[in-house]
Amino acid sequence: MRVCSEREYCISEISALLERWGAPGQEDREWIINRLVAEKFIDEHRYSRAFVIDHFRHNHWGKIKITMGLRSKKLDPEAIAAGLEAIDEEEYVALLRKIIEEQRRKIKARNRIDLKGKLLRHALGKGFESRLVYDVINSVCSD
Repeated sequence: MRVCSEREYCISEISALLERWGAPGQEDREWIINRLVAEKFIDEHRYSRAFVIDHFRHNHWGKIKITMGLRSKKLDPEAIAAGLEAIDEEEYVALLRKIIEEQRRKIKARNRIDLKGKLLRHALGKGFESRLVYDVINSVCSD
């Protein structure tokens, strides 16, 4: 309970932590986890929201990369969807535009197609949706 009160954890992280600590059996680990969930020390929706906000604002990840990160932690798709709702769409597009504009100043390209290709790879690597990336790149490159 002390560990869970210090920061957000998901069930898979606590399970791995209990295993590392040498918690006796699978039944005991499940009992501990169920108790933590019942007493709201672990809440997958709350964890998902915190993960989304942190990785969006601090690491500048897009929704695709955030979703993959949450799936790797074995979160319920419903919790993932609820967490992604924490991202404001206008803020999302503004961040993508900022990332593309910063990258545009940094890279050297032989021509316009090469420039767009490099910007596209960078934004897709950050986990943004291709449809949105194309629109923002075309907007930035036409300015």
